[in-house]
Amino acid sequence: MKIQSLFNLDPNIKVRTRFAPSPTGYLHVGGARTALYSWLYAKHNNGEFVLRIEDTDLERSTPEATQAILESMEWLNLRWEHGPFYQTKRFERYNQVIDQMLEQGLAYRCYCSKERLENLRNEQESRKEKPRYDRACLKHCHEDPTKPHVVRFKNPQTGSVVFEDAVRGRIEISNSELDDLIIRRSDNSPTYNFCVVIDDWDMGITHVVRGEDHINNTPRQINILKALNAPVPTYAHVSMILGDDGQKLSKRHGAVSVMQYRDEGYLPEALLNYLVRLGWGHGDQEIFSIEEMIKLFELEQVSKSASAFNTEKLLWLNHHYIRTLPADYVAKHLAWHYQNQGVNTSNGPALAEIVTMLAERCKTLKEMAETSRYFFEDFDNFDESAVKKHFKITAIEALCKVKEKLTAVSSWNLQNTHQAIEDTAKELGLGMGKVGMPLRVAVTGVGQSPSMDVTLVGIGRERVLARIQKAIDFIQSQNA
Repeated sequence: MKIQSLFNLDPNIKVRTRFAPSPTGYLHVGGARTALYSWLYAKHNNGEFVLRIEDTDLERSTPEATQAILESMEWLNLRWEHGPFYQTKRFERYNQVIDQMLEQGLAYRCYCSKERLENLRNEQESRKEKPRYDRACLKHCHEDPTKPHVVRFKNPQTGSVVFEDAVRGRIEISNSELDDLIIRRSDNSPTYNFCVVIDDWDMGITHVVRGEDHINNTPRQINILKALNAPVPTYAHVSMILGDDGQKLSKRHGAVSVMQYRDEGYLPEALLNYLVRLGWGHGDQEIFSIEEMIKLFELEQVSKSASAFNTEKLLWLNHHYIRTLPADYVAKHLAWHYQNQGVNTSNGPALAEIVTMLAERCKTLKEMAETSRYFFEDFDNFDESAVKKHFKITAIEALCKVKEKLTAVSSWNLQNTHQAIEDTAKELGLGMGKVGMPLRVAVTGVGQSPSMDVTLVGIGRERVLARIQKAIDFIQSQNA
């Protein structure tokens, strides 16, 4: 049987992996980890990475989910050399192979009704037998392609399927445990397990990295590949990710889709670093750059055990990357959050300056954007607890005096604004906090911010002076 490839297979490429999500929902963290492991293995071996969209479930697949998957992969920067390929655009190819298999006796038409199959199953279960098709249509062949039928793969009846899983070691399944798989439905549409086999064959996939829930599919797919005289890939089945309570990861554990983590203010580097450690490690090292992951990653080092997701650990990693990645790069991701919150950042400090000012304080970019809006827009209200603590009647004198000093500043810079605050405290015989804290609340609306000189310069002279006057008026009105 002629092998038909989607692209010219480079004979120099020894490793080609794939990620093949079904677009029936968003890309969740388990899928993202599988994609990462597959991508890393290809990169580690100077190979190629293929993206395939397995959209044969026509009822549940949606364009929105497909777009969300592509967006997630791009945000994570898991770039592919080939694809995305869509199974729904390859039905002609699948059916071509099925027709050839029928001609060669590798598959057969089955005309059994649902009622007959249900009765057969019930009888087998009553005898405590494993339900499987009895090959009635193979034994009593009445071929008539015009009548409603499905096509079944003629699975071997004896022997076993043995494969060496890169993660789990040797796995053996007896052929007597396997059914004659339906490879084409009565509506002429090929089934998932068959499409996967032909795709992996056509696309030259050498290593299949996927979740452990696919282990039962693997012997069926291997048998089809062998029937077609096609090369059998190396399989690696990774364990599931659990919540910190030991239960299967779900929405009750927090964000589960990749883009939710973007929305919550995580950097892709933090999520990738966290995901790679959910089942793989290198000594006691916790922090890995992408380059280190590529250099060190091996499938054989992936754990067979399930991993528990720990949001606190992810948050710690995110804070590390906010603090250590170049401010200009972090600022590009931060810009999305301002935009998402409806903040116009055109009138204020450069976003890289915001990152430098707030990196130590903020563990997420969402928090950073939320707590720094005062640099770009005015606020209507002062924080109640800050008002109660720092806006006493005695604060009016300090605010009036510091406003006077700041108004007289010739050049609006860190040194001069700091000097104005210091001179105010000295003239009034007050500690710096008695001037700085009312001033902080006046110009930011809250009780926490970067150092006052940095904050004042970032906000700008006109807005600072206007906000101080607003605070003075507020305190006076509160004490009238």
